[in-house]
Amino acid sequence: AAVIGLAALAFSFWLHPVFGLIGLIYLAINVWYSFQLKHVVIIDVLTIAAGFVLRVAAGVPLVDAERFSPWLFVCMSLLALLIGFGKRRQELVELKGRTSTRAILGEYNLPLLDQIIAMVTAAVIIAYSFYTFSAPQLPANHSMMLTIPIVLYGIFRYLYLVHVRGEGGAPEEIIFKDRPMQITGVLWGLAVILVLYV
Repeated sequence: AAVIGLAALAFSFWLHPVFGLIGLIYLAINVWYSFQLKHVVIIDVLTIAAGFVLRVAAGVPLVDAERFSPWLFVCMSLLALLIGFGKRRQELVELKGRTSTRAILGEYNLPLLDQIIAMVTAAVIIAYSFYTFSAPQLPANHSMMLTIPIVLYGIFRYLYLVHVRGEGGAPEEIIFKDRPMQITGVLWGLAVILVLYV
């Protein structure tokens, strides 16, 4: 594993110095998370969210995106937090009073997580809305705002799956199992293509 990791890191620097630097930061954060940060309440989820943001940031130098909107970083950060805290909530629900092998879950409770999820949800919607009419690379007629209802439905559907169906424990599987979420993703993609290229 160490050899593969070092080889991948060397290849990252060969592709682009900034890409390699972000890869190094990503590796350092993951090691730090594994040994310490996963035991620190709230910081554990913030660290996971930072990993998603670093993945997005790593792609920017590779595609030479000179005008990449900072709003996308904000949206990605908040969306990752929403998914991360939703996962923590489901893990707590699944315990049902039992003792967990993950000590960090003892630092959370449902009222706290529900408040955090509510705040992050509002922030995601606001950030995405601002992105649709303020990012420099989008059409000047603000037609990207037409995608806001689709994003709203996707977020609300995710909250429904977490709070009602109890499916937040494996967020990476939701997109492969939930048909309404799949349709939402396709509709969003088609809407973005129409807005940008038609």
